[in-house]
Amino acid sequence: MDMEWNLTEAEWRRRLDPERFRVCRQGGTEPAFSGAWYRHKAPGIYTCVCCGAPLFGSDAKYDSGSGWPSFWHELDGRPLERFEDHSHGMHRTEVRCRRCGAHLGHLFPDGPPPTGLRYCINSICLDFESRGRDGG
Repeated sequence: MDMEWNLTEAEWRRRLDPERFRVCRQGGTEPAFSGAWYRHKAPGIYTCVCCGAPLFGSDAKYDSGSGWPSFWHELDGRPLERFEDHSHGMHRTEVRCRRCGAHLGHLFPDGPPPTGLRYCINSICLDFESRGRDGG
């Protein structure tokens, strides 16, 4: 985790609204099909809502039918960290922002080719930077 983003719980509470704090800093989950980015299709980059780190390109987004934004790969540079998650009686892989440690969602091995991965991410953990069709 980047030291610049190693904030106290109180500092995160001041920066984030209560629902974002619950999901991003306490590992919560937003309700399925409720997020702003679930059906979003514009070209651009999805970033961490806590620190602004670039996480996913729109070219890797697909409709998994899960109710959350899904991506088949993260951006180059490995902006995500992976952790074993045994909560709720399940074995999953949690993904967090490498820069600030924000909980983003989970990684599953049931995605499309070529990676076979599905990054299942809470919309509330993401911001979006629009890019024109020409990439600029």
